[in-house]
Amino acid sequence: MQDIIIPSEEERVEMFPLDFEEFLWAMGDAATITLICQCFENKSPLGQSLHRKVMNDFRQYVLVGGMPQAVVGFLKDKNFEKSDIIKRRILNLYREDVAKFAAGYEDKVYAIFDGIPAQLTKKEKKYQLSSISKNARFRNYEDSFIWLNEAMVVNTCYNATDPTVVLAISADHTTQKCYMGDTGLLVTHAFMNSSYTENELYKAVLFDKLDINEGMIMENVVAQMLRVSGHSLYFYSRSDAQRRENHMEIDFLITKNKKVCPIEVKSGNYRSHSSLDKFCKKFSKNIGEKYILYTKDVMIIDGIIHLPLYMAMCL
Repeated sequence: MQDIIIPSEEERVEMFPLDFEEFLWAMGDAATITLICQCFENKSPLGQSLHRKVMNDFRQYVLVGGMPQAVVGFLKDKNFEKSDIIKRRILNLYREDVAKFAAGYEDKVYAIFDGIPAQLTKKEKKYQLSSISKNARFRNYEDSFIWLNEAMVVNTCYNATDPTVVLAISADHTTQKCYMGDTGLLVTHAFMNSSYTENELYKAVLFDKLDINEGMIMENVVAQMLRVSGHSLYFYSRSDAQRRENHMEIDFLITKNKKVCPIEVKSGNYRSHSSLDKFCKKFSKNIGEKYILYTKDVMIIDGIIHLPLYMAMCL
């Protein structure tokens, strides 16, 4: 019986890809995160020069991701193509793991996994099984979603249908969004069948030229950062064709001091936040701080806290 570990002696630790702070450490920057955290606590802007530098580093992080080998491949020459080659190997290893450990329903896991980029490009990013098959039903694919989530290949985000109670209690597990566990892998996964030179996402992210569909990249990295910070992922979605005021979609919900804090991910030039306004009006008694994450510096406008995307890690 010697050297046998019993369950009470075993401690499990979740291992995530490198977060933005760890990416900066790898870049030789151990000071910037402290400044970011101070500005978050004080709700004060970093200033144009520093914000521009941090956003540039953050965009590199988004493209490379946090898989250690991909980061190492990038750092030597700041070469995105080298990291892309490594990420392709990792994605192929994922597929090999599916064949080994999801035997019997591997085809369904492949179908869900391969469909993630296309699902996230939609305006409403809920995973639609009808894209796999018209006859597909959640009960037949549930084990596949669970496998991908527990393998930490994806970060699953559930629809909290009644945010007036504990989010987990009202979670509708049949309505979910599947974000990639690592955003750098998503960038490569979206163009897995094409060469690196054809991957327009690299240019779009670097030069802040993302269109509406490509906004999935920034939403994915926010999901990743919230997950690493200890949050389970929830969103709110309600459709009502008869009463437009009841139609709304909130990207993420977190709780703070027993209040629900809605989070919207926007581009830098967004014009409105109608869903956020309607959500806060409908659930006013339960609303805490309201956040918009975008590409600009810290601002508070009409009671809504506007934060640069990289501050998602501070929530």
